[in-house]
Amino acid sequence: MKILVVGSTNTDMVVKAERLPLPGETILGGTFLMNAGGKGANQAVAAARLGAQVTFVCKTGNDIFGQQSKQLFADEGIDTRYVFSDTEHPSGVALITVDANAENCIVVASGANAYLLPDDLVNATEAIDWSDWVLMQLEIPMDTIEYVANAARSKGKKVILNPAPAQPLSKTLLANTDILTPNETEAGMIAGIPVTDTVSACEAARIICDMGVQTVIITLGAKGALIFRKDFQVEIPVEMVKAVDTTAAGDVFNGALAVALSENRDIVKAVQFACKAASISVTRLGAQASAPYRDELVLN
Repeated sequence: MKILVVGSTNTDMVVKAERLPLPGETILGGTFLMNAGGKGANQAVAAARLGAQVTFVCKTGNDIFGQQSKQLFADEGIDTRYVFSDTEHPSGVALITVDANAENCIVVASGANAYLLPDDLVNATEAIDWSDWVLMQLEIPMDTIEYVANAARSKGKKVILNPAPAQPLSKTLLANTDILTPNETEAGMIAGIPVTDTVSACEAARIICDMGVQTVIITLGAKGALIFRKDFQVEIPVEMVKAVDTTAAGDVFNGALAVALSENRDIVKAVQFACKAASISVTRLGAQASAPYRDELVLN
């Protein structure tokens, strides 16, 4: 179970409120939390807690947030040799508001994440050689993502790309991606059609597969996930739970998916495992803090 995660790391500053503010509005919130976050870091921690050997490539600022993040990764058993420090740019931060229905809005200041460049990855080629699966997201420069995907493909590694936050993807990147894991909004943006139900999700997945991706897994929130291949499609339901905070549910899903696939589970069982992990995470506050441990999953 050797998983390489390349991506972002942030410090999340979270305020719980009864509702999300309207534009220009100030509201009084409740609980304030400061947590470790960032899509890449969330996915790395999720995979490590579920039993994988994880190496994480990221870039932090040379500041207290960066130092704390690296120590937290080490505490989770993650290989931190490729956590690079940027002396010119601060660590990334995210400002998050979570309402009473567990919905959230997030604004990210990328900081050093925006300067994780291909030249950095040249110094991390051993990490690609070591891995079985490579997991990435879109909170770092696209040139870096394309570099890693191409390098991984050339070395026979499997690539999972979580296309979040949503943005256009090149045909080359899609062709070098084995599994793409968009949510409904991201799938619609990539495919160029609105995704509003299962039928439109299937159509979006078909269009994306035609672009060169072998497998598309569209996460559907409380409805579970859709697995789509040209010769196969199936919906995977998710256990109904009382959601408290959905902030890192997609990240936990992706980390768990990589773990299950690295254990040679078939795609259906892997997505079931990922859905279970994500359903546990939404019952807790925080990003990395919400990721479950292996012994918490029934499907272990």
